[in-house]
Amino acid sequence: MRYLYLFLVITFVALLLAFALGNLSSATLSFLGWQITAPLAAMIVAVYMLGMLTGGSVLSFLRHSLHKATAKPAPKAAPKPAQAGPPSSNV
Repeated sequence: MRYLYLFLVITFVALLLAFALGNLSSATLSFLGWQITAPLAAMIVAVYMLGMLTGGSVLSFLRHSLHKATAKPAPKAAPKPAQAGPPSSNV
């Protein structure tokens, strides 16, 4: 099984390398007055990483919200009755 995983990882890295070498041409990204010129493969990797970051944050937020919405509230503790102290003598 270990060799299968190793084969899959090597194949995936080889495909990524072939993709990167096939997309070395520059591309320009314009957004809100900013312009970035970089190789197309670098932009795709950057957008993918940004998507992983934001997607993970959104999923974490939704999971947390769902957990809070479905959690049963903890029972409130009853107030402690007043302790009767020793009788005081004011003589």
